Amino acid sequence: MKPRQKKSRTYYYFWGIATISVVLGQLYVGNGFRRMAESNDAISADINLLVEVLMMPSSQAVPVPNRMPVIQ
Repeated sequence: MKPRQKKSRTYYYFWGIATISVVLGQLYVGNGFRRMAESNDAISADINLLVEVLMMPSSQAVPVPNRMPVIQ
């Protein structure tokens, strides 16, 4: 019968730390993508508002406030 493979304590510490590091890294990157997506949504909303304002028909005659007509 072959002897059972014995792994040292450092083996488990190494892989435990490596696993935790990968999970924390994924959370960090995922949070960054979420913030970037929120920023893109805000920029897109601003651009849509600007396009709507620019496409809105404007009147040809612009009234000038506080001007009395000149009578001759």
